[in-house]
Amino acid sequence: MAAVRISSRSGLPSLLLYLGIGIALGQDGIFDVKFDNAELTQVIGYAALVVILAEGGLGAKWKEVKPVLPAAAVVSTIGVAISVGITASAAHYLVGLDWRQALIIGAVVSSTDAAAVFSVLRRVPLPPRITGVLEAESGFNDAPVVIMVVALSVVGPVEHWYILVAEIAMELAIGAAIGITVGWLGSLGLRHVALPASGLYPIAVMAIAVSAYAAGAMAHGSGFLAVYLAAMILGNSKLPHWPATRGFADGLGWLAQIGMFVLLGLLVTPHDLVDDFWPAVVVGLVLTMVARPVSVFLSLAPFRLPAREKALMSWAGLRGAVPIILATIPMVSGVEGSTRIFNIVFVLVIVYTLIQGPTLPWVANKLNIAEDPAEADDLGIESAPLERLRGHLLSVAVPTKSKMHGVEVGELRLPAGAAVTLVVRENQSFVPSPATVLRRGDELLVVATDPVRDRAEERLRAVAEGGKLAGWLGTGGSPAAGTPGATGPQGGSAIPQAMKLGGAGADTRTGVNGSGGGTKTRP
Repeated sequence: MAAVRISSRSGLPSLLLYLGIGIALGQDGIFDVKFDNAELTQVIGYAALVVILAEGGLGAKWKEVKPVLPAAAVVSTIGVAISVGITASAAHYLVGLDWRQALIIGAVVSSTDAAAVFSVLRRVPLPPRITGVLEAESGFNDAPVVIMVVALSVVGPVEHWYILVAEIAMELAIGAAIGITVGWLGSLGLRHVALPASGLYPIAVMAIAVSAYAAGAMAHGSGFLAVYLAAMILGNSKLPHWPATRGFADGLGWLAQIGMFVLLGLLVTPHDLVDDFWPAVVVGLVLTMVARPVSVFLSLAPFRLPAREKALMSWAGLRGAVPIILATIPMVSGVEGSTRIFNIVFVLVIVYTLIQGPTLPWVANKLNIAEDPAEADDLGIESAPLERLRGHLLSVAVPTKSKMHGVEVGELRLPAGAAVTLVVRENQSFVPSPATVLRRGDELLVVATDPVRDRAEERLRAVAEGGKLAGWLGTGGSPAAGTPGATGPQGGSAIPQAMKLGGAGADTRTGVNGSGGGTKTRP
């Protein structure tokens, strides 16, 4: 855990620290552990990558990804192809590798690493558009690269390029269709079925995501694309007990990274890296300074993004454990020179991750790219289904920059069938009146019936973004003023709404009851 804290504070992807631990344990290290099972490393690496992609998809915000989805799709396919061509040419002409080995290296290192991108970008204050493109790209580009590396690693003549392109397109289409289907069906089930224990929701979410990978692979599609899309849909479906699910996925992702990186460190033999150090530096220099910028600028040309944003995206193409895992594929397949391919990729990833990761904030500042500080924090809403009452209990946390601060409960104007039943402020809880003014740091308990659950959450988010005038300012969440039973000056008190849903003492376990449960009451 000390390594986690160090990587978080230094801005380095945890890759370097955990690889160092593995190297220290392995050959030429302190404990001199002999480990050379590339096939086992590949299997465990694939499993870890599935978990990492699932965690990344669950954390991707649809409102950030949706506007940049076409750009991310293009840069993760056409952009990857451009990068492979340039990098492979450098490996062939500058380093002297044959074309098969050069193309394998070009394909392997052209994939940005999801774990490295997620861990670094979430600590760098970048605009949502840039973050959305980079995170979606890192989730998407693993799929075509894996297909390409597997095809190039087959012993015997390589298929014609147009056949390979057709196979990649078909597998991506199958994987996307399966991932969207599994994610939608899974979110539908979890939203309408109350599991017997809240701790089952995180397990169910991860199980659905992994099932998407399995279904995609069995259908001869891209399982990696399927798991990322399924997780993205689940992560944006307003599932019950979402903060607990998100925390569980985050912890599982860290565990997968630690195990994967340590294992890769064990697999490498440090004294074999010496001869391949400078070839790796040369290939990495071409990749970082030529291939990546050219691929980004050319593939994103139709989208008219500012040049400085493209420049930052070029520098933020972080590599990590994924290229090293993919470098084990030719080793398992018995490709000639596969050990040298692995060593070059290993050195390249370490050297350029060490350079790019810590300098990314500096580059962002030099390019005058920073997140708008005035942007309101996202409103935290956790939902727990009340199956017997046919309703939902929404736990709403009011963040620091939310415009819900200073809004009266009555001014929320929730739809009929939804009401604020309890406010927790400074460790004290009370039943609010319509005139109660909300403050930063408040936690609200909102009870909503099934038919209005989504509208209530939409209205809460609209007020958090646009204040009490949300709906008139074009922020969405049209107020329910004037509707029968609406919360607010025209809809009556919040307390009778809670009485209508479950009655006094309807569910004492949740703290929702008509009398306030004996807690201290203030106006």
